[in-house]
Parts: sequence; C-alpha cells; structure tokens
Amino acid sequence: MRYLGVDLTWSDSTRAYETGVAAIEDDGRVVAAGWTVGVAETVAWLEQHAGREVLALVDAPLLVLNQPRTQRLCEKQVGQRYGRWKVSANSTNLRSRHLAGVTLRRELEAQGWVYDDGLGAGSRESPRVVSECYPYTTLVGARELGYDHERPLYKRKPRRLSTADWRPMRAAACDELVRRIDKLSSTSPALDLRSNPVTRSLLAPSPLEDRAYKHREDLIDALLAAWTAALWRNHGLSRCQILGADDPLIDEHGARATIIAPARQEQQPAEIAL
Repeated sequence: MRYLGVDLTWSDSTRAYETGVAAIEDDGRVVAAGWTVGVAETVAWLEQHAGREVLALVDAPLLVLNQPRTQRLCEKQVGQRYGRWKVSANSTNLRSRHLAGVTLRRELEAQGWVYDDGLGAGSRESPRVVSECYPYTTLVGARELGYDHERPLYKRKPRRLSTADWRPMRAAACDELVRRIDKLSSTSPALDLRSNPVTRSLLAPSPLEDRAYKHREDLIDALLAAWTAALWRNHGLSRCQILGADDPLIDEHGARATIIAPARQEQQPAEIAL
C-alpha cells in the first residue's frame, strides 16, 4: 500500500503557487517528495506515484455542496472538537473563489480514482482512493506528536506580534515540529524523514524569509497528510474520526463532504468516544 499526501494550494491558477506532495510506503520510507504547481501538474504527480494500490489524503476541500454564506459541516466540527487546542478551519461554500480541491477531485475521478468520504456511501471499489484531511487535526489529534494542549505556532501569526518578532518564533516552532516528526520513524505507522534526501533536508534549521519558509511548510504538511493516510488505513476509527459524517448534504453518489481527522478520545463527541 502506498500513501500520498498533498498540501494543495486552494487556487486554480497556474501561477507559481506551490503544492507540497509526498509519498510513503507501509514501512514509512519516503519514496517521493517535492512540490508541484497547478492542478494539472499535481494530478500528473499523483498518477506517477500512485503505485498499484494507493490512498491519497489532500489538505483542501474536495467536495463542496453547501450554499453561499454557509460553512461545510466538517469545517464547523473542526472548531467544535479541536477548538480547545486552538484549531479551526476556514469556511468553504459553492461561491468560494478558490476551489482547486474540487477541480483536483474531478480530474482524478476522470482518471479512475474514487473519492471516499470514509463512510462507504458514494465510494466504489478502486485501488486508487482520495479523501480529505486537515493536518492541524493531525498535529493535536495524534498523541505521537505530543501536542497535548494546543497546536504549534508554525503557521498563523498571533495578532499581538510584529512580523520581525514572529519570523524567528515561527522558525523555532517549525524546527521543533520537525524534531517530533523525525521520531515517527519508530512508531506505527512510521514516517522516516531520513529515508529521502528531500525530506532529510527538513532537519536543517528553518529559514526566516517568508517564501523559503512557505516552501518548507508545504512539504511538512504534505508529509503529515501522507502519514495521516497511513494512520487511517491501519487504525481506522480507533485512532481517527470522520468530521461531517452526519452532514445531510450528499452528492450524486451518496457521498458527503468529510475530513479524516486523527482524534484523541476527548476530541470526539461523547456519544461515540471510546
């Protein structure tokens, strides 16, 4: 089984908005990693690295059915269940300007991939499956990473900080995150940063300059998405939850807009918490 992770830029534009991409094997080896530009290039990369049986998790809205000025239920549930860890999600609806994830899903389906909402409905038998994830939920929902109280400050700048003060703080938080990801080489599922020269380079100190830092961050999120795919495949609902599972909106295949999210017991609704 191969696991692919995609930190997709939300813009459909073919301008230089990078998408982080990563592929890992069952044993945690990183067999491919890097960046693409544009949906077409990302689809081509996924096709190239899919292997015989593959699960791809994408950090971007893949299925959008809700009306303008509303939020997808799966996004609302991110805040409801992970808000205590300072994790929330942006809102997406049918009038949102940037829906590259929807375009990506459609392009993949045209190539024989199947969108799986994690519930069975809408999915057809296929060796190539794509689902949606959100790496922030992985950071606080996977106990292996050790973020027990709140998400790391490696992305969004707190309002109180100046940019000059924020950049070194961001870099330090990212370096700590990479150190924690490096320890996943001995967990189940595993992720071995040192098995690939591109991902091994993440062990160097994080840059301060914004563009270079974003380049690095996109790859990190792609790796987290790929590892989440392995976690979901190997442990299912014992380690993850399906956000949006009770969404009444379904597409023509009976599928819902969902997010596969690693979860601790306290991050799940009381009625389904183990």
